[in-house]
Amino acid sequence: MPPTFGTPPSLVQAIMAGGQDAVFKAREGVEDNFEEGARSMARMRVNRRDVIIGVSASGFTQFVRGALTGGRKKGARIIFVTCWPGTELQNYVDLIIAPAVGAEVIAGSTRLKAGTATKMVLNMLTTIAMIRVGKTYGNLMVDVQTGSEKLRDRARRIVAIVTGVDQDEAGELLKRAKWNVKAAIVMKKRNVTLPQALRRLKSADDSIRHAIGEDLEPRLRKLLAAPDDQV
Repeated sequence: MPPTFGTPPSLVQAIMAGGQDAVFKAREGVEDNFEEGARSMARMRVNRRDVIIGVSASGFTQFVRGALTGGRKKGARIIFVTCWPGTELQNYVDLIIAPAVGAEVIAGSTRLKAGTATKMVLNMLTTIAMIRVGKTYGNLMVDVQTGSEKLRDRARRIVAIVTGVDQDEAGELLKRAKWNVKAAIVMKKRNVTLPQALRRLKSADDSIRHAIGEDLEPRLRKLLAAPDDQV
């Protein structure tokens, strides 16, 4: 999330049964602890502005249920992602997303199809959320962070697409904008300085569309519809 959409690390956080160490070394049985799930949520200082997404392929994981219970007590909205549509939690959470993956290739191994399906659901949820809060322009990730050469190249291509300049000019524009993609686009589109571009973005709630008063979608659709030799 931080490299792709420029979010602070505190905005989207993951809580796993067994803690961070369990990501790299299995800790069997920790998912059965309802109380630890509730405690893990208490440590997060959740409030009514938060959304908690519980992920349990079987729908029965006690750690997840404990965490969701703790979040509900704090007033957070609750989404439950499971591959068991028959779970009784539909009467307890705000929204259930239950992809019907069918039986696993290896019986009972929910880290296979179920794991893949739930990851796809999480990808869609975060992508939609980032689009809604203005982290994209058309289908471009205009809040991308440029901490590697690959990401700097992506930033140059994004600026080139939106402004119509070539890659070299896009690179120079980004240097002047201190590698802030949104600011670089506003600087070019509105012929303003970096401080002026940043002020425009701030007054537009960081939305490029509002900062430059232009919607990229029609031009993107036209580009996509054009024959290959005209793109």
